[in-house]
Amino acid sequence: MTVSDPSTALAPMPDPQRRRLLAAAAALPAAALAGGAWAAGSDKPEKEEVRIGFIPLTDCASVVMASVLGFDKKYGVKIIPTKEASWAGVRDKLVNGELDMAHVLYGLVYGVHLGTSGPKKDMAVLMAINNNGQAISLSKTLADKGAVDGPSLAKVMAADPREYTFAGTFPTGTHAMWMHYWLAAAGINPLSGAKLITVPPPQMVANMRVGNMDGFCVGEPWNHRAIMDGIGITANTTQDIWKDHPEKVLGTTAEFVQKYPNTTRAVMMAVLEASRWIDASLSNKLKMAETVAQKAYINTGVEAINQRILGRYQNGLGKTWDDPDHMKFFNDGAVNYPYLSDGMWFLTQHKRWGLLKAHPDYLAVAKQVNQTALYKQVATAMGISVPKSDFRTSKLIDGVVWDGKDPAKYADGFKIKA
Repeated sequence: MTVSDPSTALAPMPDPQRRRLLAAAAALPAAALAGGAWAAGSDKPEKEEVRIGFIPLTDCASVVMASVLGFDKKYGVKIIPTKEASWAGVRDKLVNGELDMAHVLYGLVYGVHLGTSGPKKDMAVLMAINNNGQAISLSKTLADKGAVDGPSLAKVMAADPREYTFAGTFPTGTHAMWMHYWLAAAGINPLSGAKLITVPPPQMVANMRVGNMDGFCVGEPWNHRAIMDGIGITANTTQDIWKDHPEKVLGTTAEFVQKYPNTTRAVMMAVLEASRWIDASLSNKLKMAETVAQKAYINTGVEAINQRILGRYQNGLGKTWDDPDHMKFFNDGAVNYPYLSDGMWFLTQHKRWGLLKAHPDYLAVAKQVNQTALYKQVATAMGISVPKSDFRTSKLIDGVVWDGKDPAKYADGFKIKA
């Protein structure tokens, strides 16, 4: 089923209404933008077709649904969702301008900005797209030997020494950092005690099937797909590692934001509206699952998607549970603010694992990348609440608290590090 009939899509917003909403955003402070005001005094998007790259993952949904449901047209733009094969491909196309924006890994944006993951280019995080909803899968072969979580994996690895291989999706990206953090929390050094490889998300299950890795960290639906195919189990969800953790973002180059400020705001509004729509009801989530499962997007059975987006989990070993901390796209606006502390956390892990050789100016970099003032403009115009602080406090799976106050001390404070 597609979501294209008039009963499920919203009617286009009348042009005067759209203009009022965009003008409201324009009237707010715009410190994040060069020049700060509407281009040439107009609220008209400078670029009306916007190519947004995505990887086949459940959390591409807000970008896809903004296009499918016509939220983009409400704000005077046309989003062209562009399916990409790998995060390296997304990186290259953002840098060279083939893509205008992307559904992208938080840590990838920071890696490009600092030149730690390929070509260096000034980048921008416009908004967070989702919290939670990734997982760490271990092979059924390992699970049969007793490795069903971090501590039991450490015991199996100690009892049967060999080279153990685990996969993430991009060297500076979220999944690589979750995998590193999870292994270290179990006492396994991910640098000296295991081999870490990079595999594109849609290829994870096939690679585990042929024995190329013992475990992987990836977004859904590929963890659930591994269970359905009988080749993997879910050891932990990433919300077990960090409840309400930052995950994908809407990313672009700083150059695009400066050149096309009206377009940037219009796209953010469309994606925010799609995010709100997804989280608004059970039926919307199920319609979303039916849509993104299609060949043009994730290309998998809807049954691989429609359970975990509702928080209905199984681990592949007979355990089932309802997780209130499943993937969220909006959550009354709590998901989407680009907290400076979130960006800084990824930098602390890049330093911890030797991707950064020296401590950067954590706060300065986060202020360069995360477009907090721009987000506040858009959210305020749409009546979406914004937090009072750019920092939030979280306790991760190892009991260590992150609050963004002393990032260098935090990065250096881990027992297991590069």
